[in-house]
Amino acid sequence: MKRVIQTLAAMAAVGIITGAAIVFGGLYNVSARAGHFPGVTWLLHTAYVNSVQFRAPAMADVPDLDADGMVALGARHFDGGCRVCHAAPGQDRWAVPTAMVPKPPHIQTAVAGWNVNELYWIVDEGVKMSGMPHWPADRTDDVWPVVAFLAQVPDMTQAEYDALTARPRISDDAPDDLAYCAMCHGVTGFSTNPQIPRLDIQPRRYLEQALQSYVNQTRDSGIMHVAASRVSPAALMELAEWYSRQPVVPSAMSSPADAELMAYGARLASAGTRDVPACTSCHGPKAGPQSADFPRLAGQSRIYLEQQLTLWRDGERGGGPRAELMQKAAHQLTEDKIKALSAWFSAQPAMNPEPNSSEDG
Repeated sequence: MKRVIQTLAAMAAVGIITGAAIVFGGLYNVSARAGHFPGVTWLLHTAYVNSVQFRAPAMADVPDLDADGMVALGARHFDGGCRVCHAAPGQDRWAVPTAMVPKPPHIQTAVAGWNVNELYWIVDEGVKMSGMPHWPADRTDDVWPVVAFLAQVPDMTQAEYDALTARPRISDDAPDDLAYCAMCHGVTGFSTNPQIPRLDIQPRRYLEQALQSYVNQTRDSGIMHVAASRVSPAALMELAEWYSRQPVVPSAMSSPADAELMAYGARLASAGTRDVPACTSCHGPKAGPQSADFPRLAGQSRIYLEQQLTLWRDGERGGGPRAELMQKAAHQLTEDKIKALSAWFSAQPAMNPEPNSSEDG
């Protein structure tokens, strides 16, 4: 028994010495040209697959990926943040990612064989030692639009992808970075995608605060963190000013819901309850000059309003000088209250956000 222990100890010592020589002596060749030793790639990929399958959320947690606007929003984020490595449907990868180790697979190969809950985990968490980053925010509900897009990728043509990610024409007097923002928000700030907020109804001061909160990451969004980081601070202020002075589309985004729900939403918005303060004094439709710090909600997308009120209630939303006030106001909102408020505000006529210069303070 003593001899066995001595043998094992000697083997362990040799292993430690060999490992130290490889790590500290530079014996291991980290060159991407050399690649991995035979079998290492298989071991790493097998560990990767099993790790994802073990940790992915349950399929019961997957939202409706066919909801209006989900695929388009995910495609536009993919185009700006992911296409550089994985290419797009119908496109070839450029030279740099094909020289990486491991090599980022073409997106139509990368999504093959994965369930949507597993794709969510990969996009959210990233993959160590592969160049695949984790989602750039703690709030992860905005990962799902990307997953909705990825679920459509296997059968997607280049023409379909190009249609999803097309950028609108921009006038010569527009800010230089407007083409990038307009891909989602439109040239005038009015987007027909209900997953994306309208900007044409917002005061300039609120837009400036919102963009700054994305830059300093006091307001979470993986999509907007990336977008705001691609534009200079000065350009962001130009974009806020541009969108605040665009003509407001007069129609509401959503059709009125049933009369009972609308009446409940109207009472909540204008009078509040013992636990939930009235919304209209700060958010309009008819609000005073001080409301330039608050988003206007009349005519905003119902789906977007539901998302944001849920985030406020659950403590996952911040940003702006009065974030604490809103967190307290939304803390007691139930699902029924959120649906009623969102339905009522979305059905109100959109109004000019800055009817007079006093809102500029």
